[in-house]
Amino acid sequence: MRCLSSILSPLPLFPSILQDKTGHLPLRYLPSPGFLRTKPLLRARYKAPTPLLPDDSQLSDADEEEEEEEEDGEEFAADEYDDVSGDAYDGTEQSEDETEASEDDAAASVRASFSESKSQRVEKLCNEVREFGSELIDVDELASVYDFRIDKFQRLAIEAFLRGSSVVVSAPTSSGKTLIAEAAAVATVARGRRLFYTTPLKALSNQKFREFRETFGDNYVGLLTGDSAVNKDAQVLIMTTEILRNMLYQSIGKASSGSGLFQVDAIVLDEVHYLSDISRGTVWEEIVIYSPNEVQLICLSATVANADELAGWISQIHSKTELVTSSRRPVPLTWHFSTKTSLLPLLDEKGRKMNPKLSLNYLQLQAMERNSYKEDSIKRRKSRRRGGDININNVDGITMEAPLSKNNMNAIRRSQRFSIQYPDAVRASAVKGLRRGVAAHHAGCLPLWKSFIEQLFGRGLVKVVFATETLAAGINMPARTAVIAALSKRSSSGRNQLTSNELLQMAGRAGRRGIDKSGNVVLVQTAYEGAEECCKLLFAGIEPLVSQFTASYGMVLNLLAGAKLTSHSSESGEVKISRAGRTLEEARKLVEQSFGNYVGSNVMLAAKEELSKIDKEIEMLTSEITDEAIDRKARSILSGAAYKEIADLQEELRAEKRLRTELRKKMELKRISAVKPLLEELENGQLPFICLQYKDSEGVLHSIPAVYLGKVDSLNGSKVENRILGDNSFAISVVGVEGYEPSYHVALGSDNSWYLFTEQWIRTVYRTGLPNVALTEGDALPRELMVTLLDKDDTQWDKLSDSEFGGLWFREGSLETWSWSLNVPVLNSLSDKDEALYMSQEFHDAVECYKAQRTKVARLKKKIARTEGFREYKKIIDMTKFTEEKIKRLKIRSKRLINRIEQIEPSGWKEFLKVSYVIHESRALDINTNVIFPLGETAAAIRGENELWLAMVLRSKILLGLKPAQLAAVCAGLISEGIKVRPWKNNTYIFEPSTTVTDVIDLLDDQRNSLLNLQEKHGVQIPCCLDSQFSGMVEAWASGLTWREIMMDCAMDEGDLARLLRRTIDLLAQIPKLPDIDPQLQKNALAASNVMDRPPISELAG
Repeated sequence: MRCLSSILSPLPLFPSILQDKTGHLPLRYLPSPGFLRTKPLLRARYKAPTPLLPDDSQLSDADEEEEEEEEDGEEFAADEYDDVSGDAYDGTEQSEDETEASEDDAAASVRASFSESKSQRVEKLCNEVREFGSELIDVDELASVYDFRIDKFQRLAIEAFLRGSSVVVSAPTSSGKTLIAEAAAVATVARGRRLFYTTPLKALSNQKFREFRETFGDNYVGLLTGDSAVNKDAQVLIMTTEILRNMLYQSIGKASSGSGLFQVDAIVLDEVHYLSDISRGTVWEEIVIYSPNEVQLICLSATVANADELAGWISQIHSKTELVTSSRRPVPLTWHFSTKTSLLPLLDEKGRKMNPKLSLNYLQLQAMERNSYKEDSIKRRKSRRRGGDININNVDGITMEAPLSKNNMNAIRRSQRFSIQYPDAVRASAVKGLRRGVAAHHAGCLPLWKSFIEQLFGRGLVKVVFATETLAAGINMPARTAVIAALSKRSSSGRNQLTSNELLQMAGRAGRRGIDKSGNVVLVQTAYEGAEECCKLLFAGIEPLVSQFTASYGMVLNLLAGAKLTSHSSESGEVKISRAGRTLEEARKLVEQSFGNYVGSNVMLAAKEELSKIDKEIEMLTSEITDEAIDRKARSILSGAAYKEIADLQEELRAEKRLRTELRKKMELKRISAVKPLLEELENGQLPFICLQYKDSEGVLHSIPAVYLGKVDSLNGSKVENRILGDNSFAISVVGVEGYEPSYHVALGSDNSWYLFTEQWIRTVYRTGLPNVALTEGDALPRELMVTLLDKDDTQWDKLSDSEFGGLWFREGSLETWSWSLNVPVLNSLSDKDEALYMSQEFHDAVECYKAQRTKVARLKKKIARTEGFREYKKIIDMTKFTEEKIKRLKIRSKRLINRIEQIEPSGWKEFLKVSYVIHESRALDINTNVIFPLGETAAAIRGENELWLAMVLRSKILLGLKPAQLAAVCAGLISEGIKVRPWKNNTYIFEPSTTVTDVIDLLDDQRNSLLNLQEKHGVQIPCCLDSQFSGMVEAWASGLTWREIMMDCAMDEGDLARLLRRTIDLLAQIPKLPDIDPQLQKNALAASNVMDRPPISELAG
């Protein structure tokens, strides 16, 4: 059993100023004389290889194994920081004196070099490039900026970038991917050009901003987020992905020099695996699609299963892209599992399956043995009172040591001025753990507290982090140990389990490169997950990136809108257009470049090729079974007399078959013609039972017992009648054949489904049925009740089968119709004598004629079978039947392929069109002329889930009379989706909004319903949030209440409330920057956001 003290015990900490942000330890602090001895030869060893093709640039596991063999079989990547053996001299021997002399010289050189800070080395390199030219920049020059040896995958990625390629880097969390972007930034700044660095989160952008400023200095680095703009013209500009996407909307189709990307050479997409995120993944795809081809992309991703597809996609739609992957962690991980009483290794010694000591049987046996010792049980209870639920002191003789040194504890105490400055942000329960080097970082923490914890992590003062999915977002918070308290979390749809990718990203924060030899991950037992579930998720394998590309109102408006209404000065009053917008075809070309299209196109291409082969084969086989083809084969095989005899009989047989077909059709017409009067006769006083019959697409015959409701024409003013009259899909192609006028009827099946059909689909009508009599006097009749239930549900009708005499349709019934369907008898219980169709003499005569003709055809076939050449002719007929069966199977296969192609065909463009129709009808943009109206201008500039809805609200005049706090409360109702009330104990209180706020939200609800109806009409499913539940909390905060007052007996978790307030501030901060918004509303929004953005929900400065 691994000792907990080895996990929590302190390690010597190095001054934070000497630690690089990648986690590497400065070389001069490594006791490695061998390293100093070989330092002059490092460049020769890492000489840049010849340019590689994109496929060859991938760093495979085989490459890693070769590197391990070259490095004397090093076992862990962390050993790269140990002594480099003398084998690096390639067999060159030196005398002892020479060795000592060269060692002293090298040591002096290294000390002189590394006495400079990294920022000084970067500045020195930039000055040299300005003096001697950009040809000086190579991978060795960039590597010299760092005081450690860079990894092979980092070197390969930097070389690819210097060759002018875009790069996709897929490597484990905390492996040093940021170094690649930093090296690219050094090269770009040295050339006098610009680099954009994008992240998915504002917190991550702020962190990168601080790191890059330490490397390049304040003048070279800027920041752009939703609410911050610092040095936006800097050569290295950090921003969130949404900011860059909005910049690119105006640059599509232009060179970078003629757009907002002036002098930009490279764009770094950090955490590009966010492309699989359901809510935000579209942004990453849009950036790749819209970026100018001459701008290099550096995509940094955690390990994913299909990094090759990502690189292939970028190569296809953007520019040449090289893939660099690495599966090796710099610091290996050790997995542990914590129960209530012990801490055990999660895996067995080989690391391939679960530790047998964690099996359910073993744990139950151990529990039984513990229960047999009463004295030990009493001792454990006493010790548990002293030390909490987990008695670490008694686990295999583990002794607890202070996890932090005295100096580190003093450093944390000095940091406690934070608690004096921001008292409301401090959780008293967390301070005790923090003094022992333990911290939590999750969505429930206040922003200020999270920022404080991140700073302590950056200084190496925290050894253990309790992680949630927050850490999977890329926040750089390395620690020796990561404790994952749960593998799932509660949601509105139940408990959602982490994905294997999220688990590995969270666990990847364990192990600090250059400090720890290994990292520790502790998975904690919960009521929902045990060791088996942990191992199952751990061994589930890396998941692939999946495109989440969906159209939004902002996307459609920004892609189509190039035309704006301007003040018209002409006398004619014509509208002037500032510039032409993109056509739908131009927008389609962009949308169809999505990652989903690329991945799906490979599958679709293979399916279409197979479909083409099947169609050609069907065409060829069909030509072999035509009458002419059969006749040619018979003529070539049979003698003249035998051929003539069979040919004459076959001609006669064909004529008789045509007559049989006509008689069968006449019989069918007589049958369905007899149905109408029978239904009219039998429905008087009852609802007759009928049997519907049809064949499905596979040729399977289905018989459905049902109770007949009536003819659709008799249901005056019903929704079904209006649907049939207004929808061409219900049209009947054959009308008035031999006096037969087909019409639609309605029945309720025994399967509780409504059926809409013509007489074609009625196999028989029974004289029995449900009595059409009210249960009690004064009640509605059963037929009237069923008609009401039919109209109550106006869902879509689905087609089961079709014919020239009309189709057969169905839709699901409701709970109210269920009791009626239970009274429909099964067909076996209905007597044949009750079949009313046989009462028709005309139908009986038609049946007899058809039977006589069928007998005549059968006799003629027997006559042909007795002819002289029939044996040879039968071979031709049998082969024809075999070919017909083959054609039938091929058609089934073809239909399945067509369905598969429809399923895998990306729906991005279809969704784009649906959204564009809503925009067109709401008068935000005219998709025919591309003229964008003021509503569209506002919606195009907003960041939110439903930009059109937000724009409608913000342009509404009813907001102008609101005070700043009331405006904040209304805005909170627009973005409160996902926020929950969590009442517990006596905390059940929540502030109610003012009457003014409630009235405004009630008025807005009518507008919301109108937009929802418009969206439903076009099949658009974008939420329109409007909820006043939490508006009172926001109004109270915006009115100046303190955090302590607002949280007193509050039924909301402080993390949820902080998230709600931050979202509200974000929306309020956008309003002053939106076009065509009333100045008074902008003034109130600015005032509200300024008042609300205060501790403890404000971000920590610095």
